[in-house]
Amino acid sequence: MQHKCKVTVIRKELFEDLQKEHLADPKSGVCPFYEVGQEFTFERYGGKDDFWREGNGAHCAEAWDCISRYIYTALQGGAIMRGWTNDERKMIACCNDGTRPVIFKIERQDYKVLYIDGISCSKCEQRIADRLMRLENVTQVVFDQERKFAEVFVDNDIPDTALKEAVASCGAYAVTKID
Repeated sequence: MQHKCKVTVIRKELFEDLQKEHLADPKSGVCPFYEVGQEFTFERYGGKDDFWREGNGAHCAEAWDCISRYIYTALQGGAIMRGWTNDERKMIACCNDGTRPVIFKIERQDYKVLYIDGISCSKCEQRIADRLMRLENVTQVVFDQERKFAEVFVDNDIPDTALKEAVASCGAYAVTKID
């Protein structure tokens, strides 16, 4: 099983009274770095390691300090916040800025990587995706043509045999490897 981590900006707050009372620039306003609805996906598979690149100046230092530990935990497949949230794969966190905090939803995404022989076109991909989506716990199928594999996102683990059988039932296709 592999893991990605999706971070979504769900809210930006502004405490004007605190800015007025405590800041050198009392009209600093809301955080200029993030926008509500922005999504960032972190991956560590197939030579990609977004965690280290993203943490190197691509995010606000205050925010990165607060959310990076949860992202790293998710990428390792761990519980982001066991017993604190109603789904251990999800967490709500905010940055350290006390006058204009940004609130993030952090989600561990579990998936399996399928290397499939016999795919020659987008219709093949669609046929396979449609069949895999009928399996219990499969939430999404994404084909990566450049890296030549399919990512099968799941709510709970699914046996490799079920994935192989589903692909084989679509015709002359064979799963050669599952990560």
